[in-house]
Amino acid sequence: MRTTKAVRLLAAGAAVTALTLLSACGGGPDGHESGTSAAPASKAPVQQRAREPRVNVLPGMPPVEDPADLYSADRPNRLSPVVKDFPSRVYVPNTNSDTVSVIDPATYRVVETIRVGRQPQHVVPSWDLKTLWVNNDLGNTLTPIDPRTGRAGAPVDVHDPYNLYFTPDGKYAVVMASMDRQLVFRDAHTMKVAKTVPVSCYGVNHADFSIDGRYFIVSCEFSGEILKVDTARMEVVRQEKLPLHGAMPQDVKVSPDGKLFYIADMMADGVWILDGDAFTRPRFLATGKGAHGLYVSRDSRVMYISNRGEGTVSVFDFARDRLTAKWRLPGGGSPDMGGVSSDGKILWLSGRYNSEVYAIDTRTGGQLARIKVGSGPHGLAVYPQPGRYSLGHTGIFR
Repeated sequence: MRTTKAVRLLAAGAAVTALTLLSACGGGPDGHESGTSAAPASKAPVQQRAREPRVNVLPGMPPVEDPADLYSADRPNRLSPVVKDFPSRVYVPNTNSDTVSVIDPATYRVVETIRVGRQPQHVVPSWDLKTLWVNNDLGNTLTPIDPRTGRAGAPVDVHDPYNLYFTPDGKYAVVMASMDRQLVFRDAHTMKVAKTVPVSCYGVNHADFSIDGRYFIVSCEFSGEILKVDTARMEVVRQEKLPLHGAMPQDVKVSPDGKLFYIADMMADGVWILDGDAFTRPRFLATGKGAHGLYVSRDSRVMYISNRGEGTVSVFDFARDRLTAKWRLPGGGSPDMGGVSSDGKILWLSGRYNSEVYAIDTRTGGQLARIKVGSGPHGLAVYPQPGRYSLGHTGIFR
């Protein structure tokens, strides 16, 4: 949730069971990350996967490696050749300071501060993995950062870029123009407008794509609604109000098998679970006050849910369809957006209202570090991460 724009919009009256293949890499108790290297796969699972039907994907989209686990390319340290030589860094946009703090995860220290445009909200990896885009929301620009050198380039004019996604075929960037009440499809490289899609809901902000890439689910923060958008047609095809007065949906994440979408809701204090294909009434899972960010573990077994309003992280087991743990930050905090380290051992989250960043051990839930950054840290990006391509936000990789 933003700060300045939220006040304006609200004042204006805008008022799993998921079947997964267990990874070859080991897991700790309750499915927490072990951080170990993947063991050789047995012949039986390989033969089983060979018999599974291929997913009929959006034309131009890379094939789905494993229909039972769309995160199979995100295994520990499985870096694309494009990014394998990039230095490991954590990029933190500070919305009130108009800067990006750059953290060296090996030392837990800020090694650089980059001046960007007004109110940076998220740092977003490009589809081709070569660029990090800083979304300067009130500055109406995107600042490109070269992750190989860490240098910022000339800003690109883009109006109201609260958040940014990429279509699975790599053709378009999708700007979540929250204040403008638009989804703006732009060329993924030049950022020239291809199509502007007006929406009737308030506060479009987060999204994720179906396993075949043919549609994506969008949350509308300030009107408590969700959208289903046809990727190829670039059109909203369904729109529904969440079944709770005052709902405020945030991050969106699809299950490993692609059958369900999870939608964090910071006012409902939990996660909505939606059948994306049918787009029927979602069910609800309470997690904690101010549920906000959603992050899948490197073995695809669990999802980490940041509860910003109470300083905790809930751990959700996909196969068991239930919460298995709740981690509390010592002394509290405001865990918001972030990502998982390349090896899967650390969950990095911004502390939105505490001017800090948290490093959390995914095996124990213990806090490894609390790092001071600028004011209002929001959508931080851990980079590089495993995966073949990026769908945007702080790093949704396939």
